[in-house]
Amino acid sequence: MFWDVLAGRVPPPPAASLLGWELVELDPERGTIEVAFQASARFANPVGVIQGGFLAAMLDDTMGPALVATLPEDQFAPTLDLHVQFLRPARPGRLVGRGRVVQRGRDVCFLASELLDPDGRPVATATATARIQTVRT
Repeated sequence: MFWDVLAGRVPPPPAASLLGWELVELDPERGTIEVAFQASARFANPVGVIQGGFLAAMLDDTMGPALVATLPEDQFAPTLDLHVQFLRPARPGRLVGRGRVVQRGRDVCFLASELLDPDGRPVATATATARIQTVRT
């Protein structure tokens, strides 16, 4: 489904659409990805910065596709755990996510990502563990 979304054959998942997910660069051989998000003002907390849950979702939606792009079409990899570090406030606007597969095993993979503000400063980082599973039809 990942490649079908990129080719425009199927619509992106609703969560990706909500976050304003946009592919910038993808290297399946290296297990790396760069994406952009449009952090809406609707994601802001009362002081005007993006609420952490949205940043965590963006980080997860950066790492996941980095791994999925390396898998056969009949496999997917749900996140088992996600650890996020918030480094500085993020304002509404464009944010760039960079993700990579740190270590890929047969079933379990370790991932990392960072989210950058428009000035290229990191606003949050994350690590995750994902489990490769075969889609059963």
